[in-house]
Order: sequence, then structure tokens, then C-alpha cells
Amino acid sequence: MSTKRSSPATGAVPKRQRKMLTIAEKVNLLDMLKEGKSYAAVGRHYGINESTVRYIKKEEKNIRSTAAVSFNQEAKRRVSGRSKAVIRMESALGIWIEDCRKKNIPVDTNIIRQKAKQLYDRFADAGDAPDDDDDDPRPGTSAESPSESREFTASKGWFEKFKKRFNLASVNLQGEAASADKAAAEKFVADTFKTIIEEGGYQPETVFNMDETALFWKRMPSRTFITKEEAKAPGFKAHKDRITLVMCANAAGFMIKPGLIYKSKNPRALKNKNKNLLPVYWMHNPKAWITKRLTSDWFHQCFIPEVKIYLADKGLDFKVLLLLDNAGGHPLDLSYRGVKIEFLPPNTTSLIQPMDQGGFRAFKALYTRNSLQHMVEAMDTDDDFSLKEYWRKYMITSCMVNVQKALNDMKKDTVNACWKKLWPEIVCEKKGFSAEEIHDSAVDKAVTLAKLLGGEGFNDMTSDDINELLDAHSELLSDEDLAEMTKSASEEEDQDDPAEEDSSIIDAGYARPAEVIKYLFQK
Repeated sequence: MSTKRSSPATGAVPKRQRKMLTIAEKVNLLDMLKEGKSYAAVGRHYGINESTVRYIKKEEKNIRSTAAVSFNQEAKRRVSGRSKAVIRMESALGIWIEDCRKKNIPVDTNIIRQKAKQLYDRFADAGDAPDDDDDDPRPGTSAESPSESREFTASKGWFEKFKKRFNLASVNLQGEAASADKAAAEKFVADTFKTIIEEGGYQPETVFNMDETALFWKRMPSRTFITKEEAKAPGFKAHKDRITLVMCANAAGFMIKPGLIYKSKNPRALKNKNKNLLPVYWMHNPKAWITKRLTSDWFHQCFIPEVKIYLADKGLDFKVLLLLDNAGGHPLDLSYRGVKIEFLPPNTTSLIQPMDQGGFRAFKALYTRNSLQHMVEAMDTDDDFSLKEYWRKYMITSCMVNVQKALNDMKKDTVNACWKKLWPEIVCEKKGFSAEEIHDSAVDKAVTLAKLLGGEGFNDMTSDDINELLDAHSELLSDEDLAEMTKSASEEEDQDDPAEEDSSIIDAGYARPAEVIKYLFQK
């Protein structure tokens, strides 16, 4: 006869529940250790035992490799025993779906499954093929052979599991629903937004819109000899190096410090520098991609303090309306006392979101103009100037200078004009200040500067060349882009950006990084 299990004694201390950290949290924990914090201090910060911290440190290589290829940073376990090609494909596919949603590109189940198979074949051919290529691979046994495993077919069963893994169960994947929704946009403007403004008593100074945009910060028009030579060269392709800029402005035309997401936490050009003094709010992840964690970080550490200072200077109470779109990297649970967050209706971004009404394109035109202006200035001051050498040494610090100048050139009246479709009553239209006019002026100036530089693709540059470059920033991510964004950590180490990692770039000519850094930290 079996005995009954005795119940715990009254007053006994309950067993502490095991805490599971996400992949992103583990990477942050490892970064804290790298910065010199003790195991005990890091353990207290995360509420875990010191032994757990040491185990995570022991698994650092595997954790960072998983983080480098995983789109789902909220996962709590590192990937183990699954096909590298499938893991990388799913990460790339998740990024691609988010990119499609952001750009209102229609997708449905069949399109996604076809894309999955296409990406898998690319990564498997590139050497990520596993020992077990099952649709949903699991740890295999030594008795299994490659010939016994099935080829990945992007089956319906795999797709259902993929949706759960990447939290896509609630996402509308019907193709026709992804096109711009004019009816929803008109209803939001006429009813929802108008009611919020009237009931909340919001003024143009207290209504903000945040949105992010990709910038290929080291790219020149495709016909230039710089781009052609780089395309032929093996290894790292600088023109594919992208950053994400998080821009936020109010209806009065004020823009807060932009967020900048880069692939590296601490590039060599910024080592031992106080990033709080940069003209951007510095963030990072391996893909330079917006995530919920980074959005939350930006909201609490950048948006809130910047807006508090701005409103205090204006003598206004801290009562703010923040408008966001439904991008997957925007968490639904953002909150702060005094801030009302309103999400725009799905598929209305291109119709009514202020930052998308020509503002981003005007900014990128100004950035391109400023990049060419820097080249001309360097040429005028250096008798031995080499355009090719200058561009090779164009670093992320130089990029930030040009970002800052471009934003300064986005006048308040230009930003205010971007609110015309959402809030026409508060827009003060002035000739020469619309986003379209700023864009056209910057493109014309860029063409003039290119001809001063000379060389193939520069001396005969046209406005069409500049506009083609600007269009490239907004194109849907290609398979090559997705492959670049989902490289493993070891691949990244093998193909470092020479312009970014070359610590010898301190000569007097060209980019003059020492002067650039001094300029950045004085602003």
C-alpha cells in the first residue's frame, strides 16, 4: 500500500520560482560583465543566482550566435539542435514580413511559404545546411543520416509553428488587407483623432509622432565608380551597411534628438566616448533593426526627458499625445504618466502618418547633399585628395555629423507641413518650406556638388540618379539584404568593415575622424 505524500509544514518557505531570461536579456547581461561588473552585481540586477550568471557566461558564444541570427529576441532559450539554415531562414523571414507590413506590401500565407522555401534554399546552398533538414528539425541521433531526413518544404505544419514562434498568430496575412486603407484613414482623421484632440485639449506642441526609417549611410548613386568598384570587390559591402533612425516630431515642427540604431554597441570610432553627448540617442542590435525592447528604451530614456525639457521651456504642462503606427517593433504596453499613446489604424501609414508625408525623403535628400558637400570641402583643402580614399574612410562619426546637419536643415515649417493630412487646421503653409520643395532643392544641389567632384558617374550625374538612390532606402529588403542582416557572429568577425575598424585612420586628410569626433562632442 502506497503512502501519501506528506504536505509541507506550515510556514515553510516556498521554493523560489525559476526565472527565465530572454535571449535579449542574456546578451545585455553578458554586456554588463564585459563592462567590468561583478557576477554578484549582475545576478542581483536580474534577480538570479551568481551560479546562473556564470553558466550564462560559459554559454556566451552560443547565446551571442543565437542572438545574431534570431529575429525573435523575446525567446527564452538559445536555439539548439535545429537546422542552421532553418533558424537563419526563419529569422530572415520574420524581418521580411515586418518590412512588408511597414511598407504596406500585400502578403498572404502562400507568399510567405514560398519566400521561406526561397530563403532556405539560399542559406542551405551557402553552407548552413544541417544534418537534419526536416520542416521543423529537432535534435537527432547519431544513427540518423542526411539521406534519411526530408527536404524542407515550408509545409502548412511548419508555418503554423512558425507563426507561434514569431507571435504572428494575430497578424492579418490576407493580401488585399495589406494595401493602404483609405476608409480607415479618413475615419481616424475625422472622428478618432479629432475627438482625442478636443477632449484632451492638446496643442500642436504636445502632439508627437514617432516613426523609424532605414538609411544606407554609406551609399552613393549606382552609376558612380565608387559603387561599381565596391560591388566587384570581395568581402564586406559598405553600401549595404544600414542604420535605423528613430525620428519624432510634434505638430509645431519641433524634432527631438533622433535615435540611431547601429549594428555595434561600441564601434572603434566611439570607444571611451560618452555617448550621452552625441547628437543622437545611441542604440544597437546586430541587425540595426527596431525591436520592442529598443522602442521601450527610446521612449523612457530619450522621448520622456527630451519632451519634459521642451515643454518646461514652453511653460506647458507635461500632457502629451504620442502617435505610433502598428509596426511589430512597437510594444503595445508603453505607458508613462501624462502620456497618452494612440496607435494609427493598420495600413494607414502612407496616407496620414506625418513623418511619412515626405519628411523622411526630404531628410535623406539633405543627408545625400551633405555627404557630397563634405567631399567637396575635403577636396578643396587637400591637394592630394582622393575621392575613393575619402569614401573608404567615411565612418559612422561622419554619418552622425551629416544626420545632424540634415535635421537642422529640416526647418520647423517643413516638419509642421508634414501634418497637413492628419491635422490640416494647424499647418502654416509657407512657400519654399514644404517637404517636396526641400527635397527638390537638396537634389539639385547634390547634382551640382557631384559635378564639382568629377569622375565616372559624378561628372554626368542627374537628378534621376539621386532619386534612384533615395528610392533604394525604401525598397523592400532583398534576399541579399536579409542574408547580410542574419549573418552569424563569426561571419561578422570575418568581414569587419575596414572603414569602421581601422584604428589608423587619423591622418590629416579626408574624413579627419579626430576632428569629426571633437565636433560631435562639442555640439
